[in-house]
Amino acid sequence: MESPRRLHLKTFILILIMVLAGPLGNVLLGKAMKQVGPVHPWPPAELLHVFIRVFTSGTIWLGIGSQLVFFAAYMIVLSWADYSYVQPASSIAYAVVALLASTWLGEVVPPLRWVGIAVICLGVFLVGHTHPSTTENG
Repeated sequence: MESPRRLHLKTFILILIMVLAGPLGNVLLGKAMKQVGPVHPWPPAELLHVFIRVFTSGTIWLGIGSQLVFFAAYMIVLSWADYSYVQPASSIAYAVVALLASTWLGEVVPPLRWVGIAVICLGVFLVGHTHPSTTENG
């Protein structure tokens, strides 16, 4: 059985990877789709052109790769930590999303949204001070 300290460190590292890779992937996909432009499903020939633009975009592939890293880290951390710990702790990603959206996408994040993100981060801080696993095999 692994020591609680080692489990906590491994969990922290993978949640950090999740918190960085997930929002990075989302922002890259959002940036790429803004470059591709609006998707109109009709006429079908236009949809084919959109698919070609999407799947030849390097930014799309970076976003997909980042999302794959997020998903792998998520599955691994769930194998040894409680979901009730992982999900709230990874919610700090909301702050990363807002920072990336404001810096990379030029979005304006209103003050009230920042306050909401701060409340989420406070909750993450509280959850982070609990043990990642309460089950016997964690």
